[in-house]
Amino acid sequence: MSTSALPLIDITGLRGHDPVAQHLVAEQLRKACVQHGFFYITGHGIDPELIASVFAASQTFFDLPMAEKLAVDKKLSVCNRGYEPLRAQTLESGAPPDLKESYYIGVEVSANDPRVRAKRFNTGPNQWPVVLPEFRGVMQSYYQAAYRLGSAIVQGLALSLGLPGSHFDGYLKEAAATLRLLHYPPQPACPEPGEKGCGEHTDFGGITLLVQDDAGGLQVWDKTSASWIDAPPVPGAFIVNIGDLFARWTNDRYVSTLHRVINVSGRERYSIPFFFTGNPMHRVECIPTCLDEGEQAKYLPVTVEQHQIECYRRTYG
Repeated sequence: MSTSALPLIDITGLRGHDPVAQHLVAEQLRKACVQHGFFYITGHGIDPELIASVFAASQTFFDLPMAEKLAVDKKLSVCNRGYEPLRAQTLESGAPPDLKESYYIGVEVSANDPRVRAKRFNTGPNQWPVVLPEFRGVMQSYYQAAYRLGSAIVQGLALSLGLPGSHFDGYLKEAAATLRLLHYPPQPACPEPGEKGCGEHTDFGGITLLVQDDAGGLQVWDKTSASWIDAPPVPGAFIVNIGDLFARWTNDRYVSTLHRVINVSGRERYSIPFFFTGNPMHRVECIPTCLDEGEQAKYLPVTVEQHQIECYRRTYG
């Protein structure tokens, strides 16, 4: 296992209005997406106190008695929102279920909304723990901040591909996203063969924004060395990784990289990924400028929703 060589990018220029500064950041994004598919960002603009509040609220929720957590069980939701117990998901095919518990939060959509009545995937109202009255406000504030950041990064990725910053506007319109609170107990002293906090996988959506506590445990597959490298927390920074949709758009020029979590810290681990999924009805197909002459697209066109449904089927059965 080697120490992380993932790049660190200050995206302050991307969030401003200077085209020169935006393109300088975009070039760094391009290199990171081609070489690694994972990178750290600073200059993201999200208040550290808000991030700390989300971690505190997350830990408070996971410390609740199981009966209180199961009162907002994801199985009670029509749109995969709420609490998910340990070992409910298997991200790595052939491995034991993941040693993590989680809580899913999405954009708040009324049960009477036409999209809910049409049974759009992962669309509907959230579940909120009534025993934690401040939980909802903290999570919604963070969701909105992460959503704005995710939109800015997607626009930066358009620039990194030599496209107008508005290229993905259709994908960004009414984009779905999922805030997922994660709690990993320590790795067992004698784990089952292949048992991990989170099995090796790529992420389903467009991009993922991750903040993690100081326990460590995230590992990223490095194609250059053909080995796993650690991606330890960097104070004040987010980790961003490219998901499957950008791999499809770019014909794998931008890498949707395998990663996993093995919590060998000996203590509880908490992390907060924000999965930027995109407009469910948006059609994802290879960008023509990502094909060399005579090269064929590796992936058939698919809507965001179709891809998500298949990924959930594969990991939840």
